[in-house]
Amino acid sequence: MLLPVNDACLVLDFDGTILDTEESMYSSWVELWNHHGHELALAVWQENIGTKDAFDPWAELENRMGRPLDPTFRERRRIRRDELQAQHAARPGVVAWLGEAERLGVPVGIASSSPAEWVDGHLERLGLKRFVSCVVCADGVVPAKPDPTSYRLACERLGVDPRRSVAVEDSPHGVAAAVTAGLFTVAVPHALTADLDLSAADLLAVSLEALTLAETMAEARQRATS
Repeated sequence: MLLPVNDACLVLDFDGTILDTEESMYSSWVELWNHHGHELALAVWQENIGTKDAFDPWAELENRMGRPLDPTFRERRRIRRDELQAQHAARPGVVAWLGEAERLGVPVGIASSSPAEWVDGHLERLGLKRFVSCVVCADGVVPAKPDPTSYRLACERLGVDPRRSVAVEDSPHGVAAAVTAGLFTVAVPHALTADLDLSAADLLAVSLEALTLAETMAEARQRATS
């Protein structure tokens, strides 16, 4: 029999974990770079996954071209990103885990390196906002991952023990943040992070469909009490 979990929570990363925004983001920048005769290598882009400001694709493209870019290309790139993003629903297993959290009475938080308006907007579009009690995003006060502050704050605001809680991540930066904050960390990579080192996570899964939240929280509790 599973032990009660009301002293623990589920905290999910957003980009690449709840919703695959990474592919549309990368593809839109690749198209812009290709338009200007340059290649944006995946290995370079991966520096930014799960964090922010590690690599500025606009500034780097201007640097390679040796001149400023027409500012209208910035808005065109955003429009193209949104066109591509509209094709994506929540990643496999996410809705099932959120529903399971609701049934178990497990509070759900989000810890993200993206702006709050980006995360909230997509949660509304996907119809997932009702499942989420707490959203902590990187801003002028909360630093981006791999700093663990977003995870620590999410657990603090939900009033739970991070050592008994579960985090879900898709990138090395995110895994590092969750592990440092003390959460039992599940890594679920996607196409852009599948070749990165996620071995610091407690579990590595191809999809959340391969796991249940109840079983994963039981593992977190066992680790915390061992």
